[in-house]
Amino acid sequence: MSSAVEQLLTILDLERLERNLFRGLSPQVGWQRVFGGQVIGQALVACCRTFDETPRQPHSMHAYFMLPGDPSAPIIYEVDRLRDGKSFSTRRVLAIQHGQAIFAMTTSFHIEEEGFDHQAVMPNVPHPEDLPNESEIRATVMPLMPDPVRTYFERERPIELKPVEFNRYAGVKNPEGRFNVWIRTTGRLPDDPHIHQCVLAYASDMTLLDAALIPHGKTVFQKDIQPASLDHALWFHRPFRADDWLLYAQDSPSAHGARGFSRGLIFRKDGTLVASVAQEGLIRRRDNGFQMRNA
Repeated sequence: MSSAVEQLLTILDLERLERNLFRGLSPQVGWQRVFGGQVIGQALVACCRTFDETPRQPHSMHAYFMLPGDPSAPIIYEVDRLRDGKSFSTRRVLAIQHGQAIFAMTTSFHIEEEGFDHQAVMPNVPHPEDLPNESEIRATVMPLMPDPVRTYFERERPIELKPVEFNRYAGVKNPEGRFNVWIRTTGRLPDDPHIHQCVLAYASDMTLLDAALIPHGKTVFQKDIQPASLDHALWFHRPFRADDWLLYAQDSPSAHGARGFSRGLIFRKDGTLVASVAQEGLIRRRDNGFQMRNA
């Protein structure tokens, strides 16, 4: 198991303070604020740990980011057990720092049931084995990328990314904001399905907001863009492993008023749709001399 994956599992292993109260820490990597996917993943862990004798699987979650997180301080997750019915359970969780709520999420859990079955078709894109490997990317693709993009992809990460459309980082526009990226953890995970769901929740925030800038030939890495996730919705449809390759197919139907809306479908390699994601985020244009302000 890679050290980055070990660190991710440590971050997701929350400390239980009380029956419905948990504490999470952030990696000390010099970030100015907490990565949104970390809070999503930790909040889902807190909700999953409120099931003692009746294990149920999360099927949907809806979250709002309210304040930037402070990576130097612990995050307290307070869970409300709103309902436990025969088929569904509902949990609400607040993430709290310095006495203020920075994030709120509602999650629904469901028992396994038989029913109707259909799904969207996976895009026809190259499989990860047919894309450049790490050494080829560093030798041929990375030298063409802007410095912030190159730094992001070259550092050690718990989630391996293989973008299909590398040229979007060089400013190539796609009017519909379409972007496909293969993702998986860089090491093997335990078999517990909740771990794979929480890891995918973490990863689902990594590239989605950026899709809203593809129609404009921009990326969140550029200094004239102030990006921030505003909300996040995730639906789990079918079983999967986050340490196997998953295709994250993204598009952006709309951007307006400094906000961009992006959608994502996540498929297993065999074409099975396992999750859907939607997000609206801040994509504010910074002018010269612009001073950062709270969203």
